[in-house]
Amino acid sequence: MAFSKSTDPHLTLRRIERQHAVIECLRARSPEFTTARALADTVRVTPRTVERDIARMREAGIPIEVRNGPGGGYAIDARRHVDPITLTPGEAAALIVSLVALGPTATDAAGSAMTKLVDSLIHPAQRPRHPSRYD
Repeated sequence: MAFSKSTDPHLTLRRIERQHAVIECLRARSPEFTTARALADTVRVTPRTVERDIARMREAGIPIEVRNGPGGGYAIDARRHVDPITLTPGEAAALIVSLVALGPTATDAAGSAMTKLVDSLIHPAQRPRHPSRYD
């Protein structure tokens, strides 16, 4: 399925913020399924907008489960921790730029991710010492 790409950066930014909010809402409600209507009410859009956002995210590879019928809706794995990954400096920089577009303080998760990514690009001897920085 092809989606039109917005040329308006403000609309794109709102979509990014909304999709992040949908993922966080699904994580908070996991393992329960959440309807498009409930998600739409949370992010203050129409259920159809949520459905399009979820279709985009699934097309991008985000593992959102879809269940039709009564008791159905959307769900995502809500593990407390993810497996460790290794990023190249270029990959870390790409994620940093994405967070800058979102707003590195838009959510606690975005702020924490930004701190970790920026710190990963600084030589360990040059990093500021913040003992509880990653809690």
